[in-house]
Amino acid sequence: MSFDIQAVIDGYLAGQQAQQTAFLAELVRVPSDNPPGDCAAHARRAQALLEQLGLAVQAYPVPPALVLAAGMRSATNLVVRLQFGQGGPTIALNAHGDVVPPGQGWRHDPYGAQVQDDPVHGPVMYGRGVAVSKSDFATYTWAALALRQAHAQGAALRGAIELHFTYDEETGGQIGPAWLLEQGLSKPDYALSAGFSYGITSAHNGCLHLQVTVNGRQAHAAMPHTGVDALEAATHILRALYDFRARLAARRSATPGIDTPGLTVGLIQGGINTNVVPDQVVFRLDRRMIPEEADHDAEGELRSLIEAAAAQRPGITVACERVLLARPLAELPGARPLIEALRARAAAVFGRQIPVHGVPLYTDARHYAQAGIPTVLYGAGPASLLEARGHNSDENLRLNDLYRATRVVALALADLLGAQDGQDA
Repeated sequence: MSFDIQAVIDGYLAGQQAQQTAFLAELVRVPSDNPPGDCAAHARRAQALLEQLGLAVQAYPVPPALVLAAGMRSATNLVVRLQFGQGGPTIALNAHGDVVPPGQGWRHDPYGAQVQDDPVHGPVMYGRGVAVSKSDFATYTWAALALRQAHAQGAALRGAIELHFTYDEETGGQIGPAWLLEQGLSKPDYALSAGFSYGITSAHNGCLHLQVTVNGRQAHAAMPHTGVDALEAATHILRALYDFRARLAARRSATPGIDTPGLTVGLIQGGINTNVVPDQVVFRLDRRMIPEEADHDAEGELRSLIEAAAAQRPGITVACERVLLARPLAELPGARPLIEALRARAAAVFGRQIPVHGVPLYTDARHYAQAGIPTVLYGAGPASLLEARGHNSDENLRLNDLYRATRVVALALADLLGAQDGQDA
């Protein structure tokens, strides 16, 4: 007797679209803005929805001291484990439920989960986090449910699926995926992280945030020579940084989708009053690292440059404090089975070749890779963050991409867990 697992998965998911859409809408309607990072309520709602689907959920509240150190107010990590027979790999599927605040300029309620029909793309849902990445709560949950259904009907799957739903991607992932792995709460063989439907992401940039404090000495503006102007010194340091940025542009990445390293000064403040020589200026910079810089000491390079520039200004002292370090994601050798399974299934479902590329962002996927776990990103969404308006007003998701991405993930997982169309059951 043959067992057609693709027919079972496709049939199950086709009948679940309304329920999957309603699940996603419920997640969008519960705010989980980070900052301020008070995400426990969203985790409770997600847990309740998952349990209504018959899934056993393990909730792991992060200790308050760690939450506060991450700049948040509350966070609870959710893990669902589905075992499908002895042997075989364990595959973790990670999506984050925290989102950036909605900001201004929305035409749709950012927590309304409103669905509108588009004449080209079909139904589109609007809301903060609908694409980044509450959508993949729904993608991964229904992929797991489809495998559960196929296994119940006789598919000879071997291995396990774990859903990792975490809440601190916007602040670096240290108390989400990194914490789950450090605590030994999960030891997967592969990891799939939230992504978009029209490309498989195998690499991404890293990011370093530094806070630079330039100290001088205040004085009355009528006698500026009696002080040491921190703002004048800061402009000298900034000039050195901008000159360095031009040199960074000569470093090129060989990863498709990623071009060069970057450097941006995004915040600056200082001074006492208009008639006082500024005694202190503080600024923050963002240094983007390409995958080839995974082992490069970007922080040491910047510190040396800043200190050398400050030393050219008598009376000035400077301090550099690391705010964030997210290392680049580079493809691990063991990621090929995951990539090939996703690429083959995505090409069949979408009727086009799906590229393997890098993105100039940083994500939680790096935490799995840094633990030696082969990791790529794939999930529900259009070809680019810009199309989805992620981190922008009117963030949206084409629901047909959700449904198709769920099929891709479910079928690719079935391949990795050893199921083959037409196998004897």
